[in-house]
Amino acid sequence: MSIEAMSPFQKKLKQKMDVYVHAVYRLTHSFPKQEMYGSSSQVRRAALSVVLNYIEGFARKRKKVKKNHFEISYGSLNESQYILAFALEEKWIPSEQYDFIYKIGDEIGAMLWTEIEYLET
Repeated sequence: MSIEAMSPFQKKLKQKMDVYVHAVYRLTHSFPKQEMYGSSSQVRRAALSVVLNYIEGFARKRKKVKKNHFEISYGSLNESQYILAFALEEKWIPSEQYDFIYKIGDEIGAMLWTEIEYLET
């Protein structure tokens, strides 16, 4: 299935994922330089994995394979959210930027979980 075949809900979810990954990339610019190959790299890969696994799962035909990719996407979202919370606690990012990205992540998580539950029925 191509991205053009997405429902309005799925397109909105993907759009939120796009905003999220770009925001994560921008936020990591403020991480300490010594974290370039640590937390900065890890959170970027996790955030990118959210949207990439969603897109790959969407392109799959079998429900179990699709669901597996969506679950990986959900796991990557949680991983990235933890690292961002860690970065906030370490004062690498300002709380207002964290609040913005956390809200988007929460919305993505709820929407992604809806997709996963739909595939279980």
